[in-house]
Parts: sequence; structure tokens; C-alpha cells
Amino acid sequence: MIADAQITFLPSADLGRSRAFYEGVVGLPLVVDQGSCLIFTVADGAFLGTCQRDVVESTEGVIFTFVTDDVDGWCTRILDAGGRIESGPDHSAQYGIYHAFLRDPDGHRLEIQRFDDPDWSSAPK
Repeated sequence: MIADAQITFLPSADLGRSRAFYEGVVGLPLVVDQGSCLIFTVADGAFLGTCQRDVVESTEGVIFTFVTDDVDGWCTRILDAGGRIESGPDHSAQYGIYHAFLRDPDGHRLEIQRFDDPDWSSAPK
């Protein structure tokens, strides 16, 4: 069974700050504003949501990954928009990827990644 779409929701202490980050720094289009939750398009059928919460707990160990063939371009756009890359971009021989890490305003870890495997395509099939 395959789902029609996928949404990952992350808690936010400040939706305005999250919106500025995901729209302005990362460059994701806002698709739905539900008042206390915002949903951004990541790819066809894939979405990232952020919801207002009084308490935001660390999601250490959880990584939201954007898969793209243009890791360097994403990093440049994020830096040009005032964002900060935490590490990378660099190559991981262990995982066969080229990637970089950053954090959103609530400390959630984000990764921008390209697979080295030529049989993997970032584009939908």
C-alpha cells in the first residue's frame, strides 16, 4: 500500500519565526496555514508542517532530510538568506552521500543530501 502524500510535523515555539525560516531561508512554499499549524511543500506529495506548541522538546536523533541533486545550491541559497550551515557540505563514505546539516529556529536537525549511487534519483519516477 502506498500513501497519497506524506507530512512530517515538527513543534514550534514561534510560528512566525518558523514561517520566516522555512519560507525565507529554506525556500519552501507555504501551502496551508491552519492558524496553529503551517504546512510547506517539500516535493510532490511530501510536506513539512510546523505547529505551535507551548513546550518544544528536542528531537535529537530525528533528522528531516531534503534529498536533492543540488546540495551546494541549497546551501548557498540558505547562507545568502541569512541561514547557517552547521556542518558540511561534505562526503560521507559510510553512507555514500554528499550532505550538509543545519537547524531550524527550534533546534530541529535538518539535512540536505544527495546519494552517490547513480541508480538513486532525487527526481520522482
